[in-house]
Formats: sequence, structure tokens, C-alpha cells
Amino acid sequence: MAVHGVGQYSPAHTPTAIAAARSATWAGHLATGLGVDVDRVPLTLAYYAHHLHHGRPVAQGADDLELLEREDPRALRSIVDWAETLEASMGLRIPPVTAQGRLAVPLRGLVSVIAEHLSLDGRLTRAFVAAFFRDVVRYLDAPDARTAARDEVATTITSTGARVVIAHSLGSVVAYEALHAHPEIEIDLFLTLGSPLALPHGVFDRLIPAPADGTGQRPPGVRRWVNVSDHGDIVAIPRPFKQRFPTVDLDLADSIAPFDFHRAAPYLRSPAVAATLAPFLPASARTDGRGDGRS
Repeated sequence: MAVHGVGQYSPAHTPTAIAAARSATWAGHLATGLGVDVDRVPLTLAYYAHHLHHGRPVAQGADDLELLEREDPRALRSIVDWAETLEASMGLRIPPVTAQGRLAVPLRGLVSVIAEHLSLDGRLTRAFVAAFFRDVVRYLDAPDARTAARDEVATTITSTGARVVIAHSLGSVVAYEALHAHPEIEIDLFLTLGSPLALPHGVFDRLIPAPADGTGQRPPGVRRWVNVSDHGDIVAIPRPFKQRFPTVDLDLADSIAPFDFHRAAPYLRSPAVAATLAPFLPASARTDGRGDGRS
């Protein structure tokens, strides 16, 4: 089973249609990485984005940075915290933050500086940052939406009988909290990709359940937990992930997609993900005959 990340809301389509389309896309990427036919990768995606956007106007694109700066102080504060963490994690020099927690330069300028330092496309980086922090804040700040998104994931795990959960980006936060909220759910593998779970202040310190003594808690029904992050992923920070979540079984950092940070597709096609999933594939998808897991 899969749990998507940010920027997946599409008001022109029904949640059922989006889930079906995304399931097929994710299965295709996984099949490519695994080197098997797509019909040998049974996968259902839990779609929750509509819960975060219910009753809200749709806003997308790089210009959203200005909208966030004017209208959403919580998102701005989260971006400031992220920029400071990014500076410490990757050795960047970013414009200073004032004593009041406001930016000394426009938000668009801050993100452009970060993109330039990391040799990323400035327009795409601005659009991504706007989409990412909008969805993160909408999830963490709206209790009803947060509960609905968690329940969507838990229901999909239960209804499909999934033993493997693959969660990307914000989806790893939703899945983590869903598994904690439903300790009766047991899975064989929890695979988190490009996860911001360890991101200070904006995510980590607001998790449910709350971290204890600076460390996050492993969901009780998870037998094996593997985290994969790209060296260049600008939200899967700080690293190592295991420092904040010491009970993760394997914390892999790799060069997955230089200059193409954080998107799900490169993660799903990566050798690290293929090696992690291979033992859990249904027997028909394996050459050695082991495994009967569902995802």
C-alpha cells in the first residue's frame, strides 16, 4: 500500500479516480525499479489530499510564496525553521532571520537563494516549497483534517490487508500517525521515502504522539522500518534520520536523483527501494519463490 506526498490535490477529479490513477503510476515506477512486470506489483494508494483542501481555495504555483507570506504566519514560521535547519544540515549561507522571526528578505528571495546554492531550478523550487508547506500546515493545524487523513490511511491498510506500507514525503507523517492511532494494525514493513518526520519545529515537535526526550516513537505494529533519503532532498532533514528515530531498523541515505529532489518517482525506481521491497514481493513476482506480502 502507498501513501502519497504533497501537491496531489486535484479538484477536477474524484478521490476514487485519483487514487486509482496514482496507484497505477506508483506501481509502474516500482516495477521499473524491481525489474518486473507491473501486474506483479499489487499496490493500492491511500489518497488523503482532499481532506486537507476541503472548503479551501485552490492555489498553486511559485507566486503562492507571496500569498503564504501575507496570509499564513504559521507556514512562514515553518519555512523559516526549515531554512535554518537546511543551512545547518547542508552548510548553506541563507539570508538572516530577524529577531521577530520574520524574514529579512522576501520569501521568494530566500527560496531562490537556496535553489541557487544547491543548483536547483529556482521556479520549480519555489513552487515546491509553496506546495509542501501549504499541505504540511493544513495537515498539522486542522484537527478534523488531520484525523480524516489518518483514518483514510488506516482504513485503506485494513481494507486491503496490506502488509507493506510505502509512504512518501508528508505521507510518511500521515502514515506514522495513523499507525500510532491504530495500534491494532500490524504490518511487516514500513518504508518511508524523503520523510520530513525529523524536521525540527515544523513537523517533528508537533507529532502525535509527541517525541519523548528528543526521540520519536516507533509505531507499535511495525515489524520492520526502513527510511530512505536522497542526499540532496531538501526536506528529508536533518540527517541521519536515525538520530531522531533510533528504533528505525535501517536508515539509508543515497544519491537517488541529483537536481530532481524529493519527487516520489525517483525514489520508487531506486535500487535502495527495490532491494528493500524485494523480500516482500508476492511469490509470483520473485525468482526465488519467497514472499507473499501485499503492498
